[in-house]
Amino acid sequence: MFKLVAVGGKLRGKEFILNDGENTIGSSSACDHQIQLDGVSKKHLRITVNEDSVYTEDLGSSNGTIVNGKIIKVATITDGDKIALPNVILQLVYVREKVVVVKKKVLKAGEGDDDAYDDLDQPEPVPESLAAKPIWFFKNKVMPVVYSFNEQYEWAALVGILLFVFIAINITLTILPVLRDSKILLFKEIALRGKQYATEVDRFNNVYLRDKSLDQVYTGFLESDVAEGVKSYKLFDVEGRVYRPVSELNTIVNDAFSVDALKFYRIERNQDQEVIQDLGNNTIGIARAIKAHDKNLGRDVVVAIITIYFSPTSLAREASNNSKAYLESLITSGMVAIIFFGILYYMTTRPINEMRVQIERVLRGRQKELDSKSLFRELQPLRNTINSILTRIKELQNTETGQVEELEDDAPYIRTLKEFLTGAQGPVMILNSEKIIQNLNLEAEDLVGIRESASAGQSILDTARDQGLAATIIDLCDQSANNDGSNQKETYEIGGKEIEINVAALIGRDRFAKGYYITFVRNS
Repeated sequence: MFKLVAVGGKLRGKEFILNDGENTIGSSSACDHQIQLDGVSKKHLRITVNEDSVYTEDLGSSNGTIVNGKIIKVATITDGDKIALPNVILQLVYVREKVVVVKKKVLKAGEGDDDAYDDLDQPEPVPESLAAKPIWFFKNKVMPVVYSFNEQYEWAALVGILLFVFIAINITLTILPVLRDSKILLFKEIALRGKQYATEVDRFNNVYLRDKSLDQVYTGFLESDVAEGVKSYKLFDVEGRVYRPVSELNTIVNDAFSVDALKFYRIERNQDQEVIQDLGNNTIGIARAIKAHDKNLGRDVVVAIITIYFSPTSLAREASNNSKAYLESLITSGMVAIIFFGILYYMTTRPINEMRVQIERVLRGRQKELDSKSLFRELQPLRNTINSILTRIKELQNTETGQVEELEDDAPYIRTLKEFLTGAQGPVMILNSEKIIQNLNLEAEDLVGIRESASAGQSILDTARDQGLAATIIDLCDQSANNDGSNQKETYEIGGKEIEINVAALIGRDRFAKGYYITFVRNS
């Protein structure tokens, strides 16, 4: 089997499997293999595979087809030959196919098979252990819902949302009950004060109530400053006729609480009870039936009903303090959560970034295999798999070339870039192949706030105060390295001014980037 591998240009690393017979290549969707790059014609070339022979033919493309440095019309190509098209270099690779017989067996629940691959979407069997069942339920029933959210939102955003939900639930379940209990205690104390006012009306006016002379009843103390918290009150008979306050004399009660109290006390079994009700807006309603002895009936009967709207400042103050306490708890927990999120985020991403850097080092021959100082047991299987893949790559290189090519050192190339820096006009920065800072001129130091004396030999991510700027530079470095060192640029705001960042990678003979030359141009 033959395939084309992009070894240079914008598609570096991409592969195209060639079918037996004719394979058309171009930018048109009608081609067998599409390469949608500037300069590639709709139908650029045809490659014909006939068993072990491969032929290529240019289909009248506007920019031509180059095989091994020569423009061709028709040519026979073999394993290792390079075909140059605009913005991409393709290499023909012959792949020796192996037939692998895979034996499968049906596993019973609980049986293991080291050679079987797990399906992430396939739920695990329900464990028999009672202690393990909650873990199984959480992993196979709850987490799939979280996974579905992770398909729509970035991992970092999702963790932030979950932390906020955790804080809100935690405060609601811990702080609010305490605040509610304190409010209940205050409510009971205030209710006792309100009941005392109602009792005072009965005690001060015992003679008038016994004679049913409600128009003589004195309630002035409820209207004085002594009765702190009394918003309003009504004293009325069993027919609902108001006697006090004087301003409502001979009217009929019409407020909801008083009407409900009148209905309540018309029922004889309720007449010895007091009504205490939270009316909202920091107001408590208190109602009491006032009795006097009836000589004709020979027993006590209800002669009047008093209702008091009680709203002491202490209740409003308590509500305000509770709201303040809840808000303070939310803010404090939020600040702690931000710190916790940062710790969780960087503890999770650091091993992944470390793995990415080490893969590059292994591929460049500067490290034998992946390892890590961080204890992250869940990543170890992935690290082992990558080590196996890297080992296999080395074996294939030994098989095809007889030896693994030694990768060039960065040092000669960095020295060349330093020569360019000497005569540079404007801010310039130099990074090595691993994005480690090598040099900055004075203009670059003043612009980006990084001093060469303090940052040389360190990663730009660890030294840059503006992490967005560091990420932009690294992204441009990767783009340039993947495009044969071509200049990549992007505009970024530094110190309130639009700055154009240009990055060019210096590519070595081994086709890897050896250093990066970064210039900063102020937009006029």
